[in-house]
Amino acid sequence: MNGKNRNDVKPGIKVMVVKKEDQRTGKLTEGVVKDILTNSSFHPHGIKVRLQDGTVGRVQEIK
Repeated sequence: MNGKNRNDVKPGIKVMVVKKEDQRTGKLTEGVVKDILTNSSFHPHGIKVRLQDGTVGRVQEIK
């Protein structure tokens, strides 16, 4: 799963996100979803989430 559909992203799952400052390099950060910040059911660049450590990014991959 690629994290573009909100239905696939749930609090407590492990994901790889790209932070705003890492979008040019594509560097991914691993973490566990705390909050889902995107309201729409689909986003072409990935659903925006807040991880448990406070990091905010768009989901690129669901582990």
